[in-house]
Amino acid sequence: MIDINISGLVKSFDLERQVLDGITFQVDAGERVGLLGKNGSGKSTLFKILTGELDYDAGEVMIAPGRRIGLISQIPVYPAGYTVEDVLETAFAQVHKIGAELRRLTEQMAGGCDDPETLRRFGELQASFEGMGGYRTKTEINKVAAGLSISPDMRARLFDSLSGGEKTRVNLGRLILEDTDILLLDEPTNHLDLHAVEWLEEYLGHFKGTVLAISHDRYFLDRTVRRVVEILDGKAEFYSGNYTFYAAEKERRYEERMRQYEKNQAKIEQLSEAAEKMRLWAFQGNDKMYKRAIVMERRIEKLNTVEKPNRERAMTAGFEERDFAGDEVFSLKDLAMGFEGRTLFSNVNLKVRGGERIALIGDNGTGKSTLLKILLGQMQPTAGRVKTGPAVKGAYLPQIVSFPHGERNLVDTMIYETDCSAQTARNRLAAFHFRGEDVFKSVSVLSGGELSRLKLCILMGEDINFLVLDEPTNHLDIASREWVEGAVEQFGGTLLFVSHDRYFINKFATRIWELEGGVITDYPYGFEKYRSVKAMEERDRESRSAAAAAAEKKEKKEKKPAAKSGRGQGSARRQLTVCERDIARLEEQMEALDGQMEEYACDYEKLAETCREKEALQQQLDALYARWEQLAEEAEGS
Repeated sequence: MIDINISGLVKSFDLERQVLDGITFQVDAGERVGLLGKNGSGKSTLFKILTGELDYDAGEVMIAPGRRIGLISQIPVYPAGYTVEDVLETAFAQVHKIGAELRRLTEQMAGGCDDPETLRRFGELQASFEGMGGYRTKTEINKVAAGLSISPDMRARLFDSLSGGEKTRVNLGRLILEDTDILLLDEPTNHLDLHAVEWLEEYLGHFKGTVLAISHDRYFLDRTVRRVVEILDGKAEFYSGNYTFYAAEKERRYEERMRQYEKNQAKIEQLSEAAEKMRLWAFQGNDKMYKRAIVMERRIEKLNTVEKPNRERAMTAGFEERDFAGDEVFSLKDLAMGFEGRTLFSNVNLKVRGGERIALIGDNGTGKSTLLKILLGQMQPTAGRVKTGPAVKGAYLPQIVSFPHGERNLVDTMIYETDCSAQTARNRLAAFHFRGEDVFKSVSVLSGGELSRLKLCILMGEDINFLVLDEPTNHLDIASREWVEGAVEQFGGTLLFVSHDRYFINKFATRIWELEGGVITDYPYGFEKYRSVKAMEERDRESRSAAAAAAEKKEKKEKKPAAKSGRGQGSARRQLTVCERDIARLEEQMEALDGQMEEYACDYEKLAETCREKEALQQQLDALYARWEQLAEEAEGS
């Protein structure tokens, strides 16, 4: 079954350029598809067309009948005064509507209404309510909120008071709770910490519907998608695998096209030389050669239609570096920080040596960015001290980049920030893919990703040996992330960074600092070993928990009076047989009552009487089950 079918889709926002230029593809039910492309290539535009938010110029878009679509990038406007809990509850709007109708009908029947139509309606609604999980809504909300790190305190806050990232996280939770058939995820991991991203990956692994995801998180794509659609110059290219397969296959296709192009150019050169000779012979009086030269030149024209394949140029700039004299970059002694009675971290004692590459990880709100600002002298700790080496010269890329003079263009900003010439500014900007008229844009109109790129461009011109990055890849597309990685790879100084990008962490971290529960735990190795150690610690905790539960159970058994003799065990076995007979009899009666309840569905008085009988019978049955467990232990001599 096809869930999404797009054929010849065209969309443009101006006359000069079509964002989507006849794109065609389909997504089958249950597929996991990654939608890739540079920023501005039309990915989010396509999502808005699928949800009906945008119209299109030509082509056809078809969604399978009855299939519900949910888009994570859309944050609906809720009534004033709505809390996070209210927003999550909106996922069950239909369930709550049915519940309210059931309560109204119950009041009518309790008041003496015995209309058959009312009773029939009550039965239908009751079945729908149970089928939609009406009794499990709180459980589902608690499970999703815990997975996405939506704390009880956050659930009580007003939705309008949340940050953009927090709103995205809550909206993702609401979308999951709605149990839609087709999930459209537009950068779902941008504002999630590692714990929440891994939870989302696990959820998608069990999700029965269709997933179409825009993401620049390569780890996330590898773990969730099975097919890649890349939007390139308004067209679609297809790759039957995850991101790792896509990256390798894209390079293979480029090399194949380049070989074909070079082969084609060699053929053109050969034919051109032959055509030139034939024209020379024709000029000397051989008319047949003229006709052959014409045929050959037409062939050359056809060969010339093959374009040279292009790929993004790698970033050519690198960080300027200052030599570091001494071993210790900085040390933390009894460091502590807190706000308004809340402690972020305390008793932090750590040392950093030159050349180390440290990833600071932890859930959102634990104080990672605050620690970076303390190290850079931008904030003062509540206790302890930071000792920095005398030759340390640092540079900082914040999570949210801003410039004091947004009216300046990119060239002027580079000149004022780095004190360089106009030509040097243009060259550096070109290395970061700011070319042509783009360099005369005002800084104020740049996207978040472009601002991060510009800030990095400025930092690379500074003479530094200690680089601090706060979520350096958060707003960048995959190509831009690879440029940043190329620059960081060349940097030989000390690196400290906060990131939720597992690909970036795995590539650069030689040491992990985990900030959790106000404590920084130091893992002196890379990300893969860190993950294996954490998995081992989790298994150990589960083993200890299971052992404790087993010991507690054993202790309870030992406290029970054991059977003194084989005669006591024989008595227990005889009572066990009688108990099993009584359980079987009551279970048959329960089945009979279930049949009567279906028969009395339109007779409220008889239905209520039967329900009371069933409840009383269930209590007897529960008591027999407990008695059976006790007799079974005595019969075994436990």
